[in-house]
Amino acid sequence: MREPGIDYHAIFEASPSAMLVLNSLLVILDANRSYQNLVARNRDELIGQYVFDAFPQDDESEMEDLKASLRRVLESHDQDVAGPIRHDLEEPDRPGVFAERYWSPINAPVLDSDGQVALIVHRLEEITDLVRAGGPDPDHRRRQMKLELYTRSRELQQVNERLRQTNARERQIALALQDSMLPAPQALAHHQAAVRYRPAVHALNVCGDWYDVTQLPNGKYAVAVGDVVGHGLAAAGVMGQLRSALSAAIRVVDGPASALDGLDMYARSVDGALSTTAVQTIIASADHRITYSSAGHPPPALADPDGTVRFLDQATDPPLGASMEHTPRPQASTTYADGATLVLYTDGLIERRGEDIDQGLQRLADHLARHGNGEVEALADALIGLSSATDDTAVVVVRL
Repeated sequence: MREPGIDYHAIFEASPSAMLVLNSLLVILDANRSYQNLVARNRDELIGQYVFDAFPQDDESEMEDLKASLRRVLESHDQDVAGPIRHDLEEPDRPGVFAERYWSPINAPVLDSDGQVALIVHRLEEITDLVRAGGPDPDHRRRQMKLELYTRSRELQQVNERLRQTNARERQIALALQDSMLPAPQALAHHQAAVRYRPAVHALNVCGDWYDVTQLPNGKYAVAVGDVVGHGLAAAGVMGQLRSALSAAIRVVDGPASALDGLDMYARSVDGALSTTAVQTIIASADHRITYSSAGHPPPALADPDGTVRFLDQATDPPLGASMEHTPRPQASTTYADGATLVLYTDGLIERRGEDIDQGLQRLADHLARHGNGEVEALADALIGLSSATDDTAVVVVRL
């Protein structure tokens, strides 16, 4: 059964809040009954009038504040709240006697199909009780302080909202940038690989993680992950530089430790790159051997077909640029059996607030012991599902 149409004009007319509908030139197109009663003028006297002619202010500063609020709506396409204004009302049973009243103007845009401001809904919310909170106050300065406090609180609310929107836009740009720099892994000749990246829920904690899966000219495979300190566009930019630098280094140097040595020296010249963590591995299929080196990063996990899980933690050094003087980084290697699974990840997979990191490592080990032999795409999905929502997470799964 079709629902009856909603009469929005009737709702507008019945609203207890004084409301105007303005066009982009701030000319009144409509006024509800509450607004007509407030200014003691009927609709015919209001429609077609410039809004400041219909509701004149005694205080010039109040008028300028309201004008600025309406300009912000037209420029930002967002709701805006002006500072409080005073407009006294005649008491119904005492002709000629006016009671002091205070109002908060709220201006909200109505956008057209092109996203432009077609109309502005101008609403007056009475705040007299708020201004008079605490009982009669004959002291003018204290009254003004209350108004100032209210004004600043509304301004802060608006600033916070604009900051939230700015962060949201930056997050989308950073994610798009990161997505372009984190492509799907190349098809590997002898192994299957799956990668996953999940951004943090919080807008300010995203886009520092990266992964890289590459088949090298000598027939070996390079797998790396890293985590830049920082967030947003800045972290995404640094991440792109470091990922590219490490990917280039591993192609021309002898082993993971040498590649991280080169990355360490490069990071010292990049703003925001210090304290980045990374781990680089080389998989030699012919020898069934993994060689690895870590710069302060959580250790890769190696799950054997029998369910045994080992963490590759025998070649760990401080993060990039953490040492006062450059020293060669350590390197280690281990063998693996056919069908084993190598997992590289960033700290969002294992860290939880208020939890020791060993608990996170054990949780990962337990999961791999039970499900490590599963299909790599499904395993990657399951692992990223274990990650924290408060930090971005990258996961690489390689079936050896």
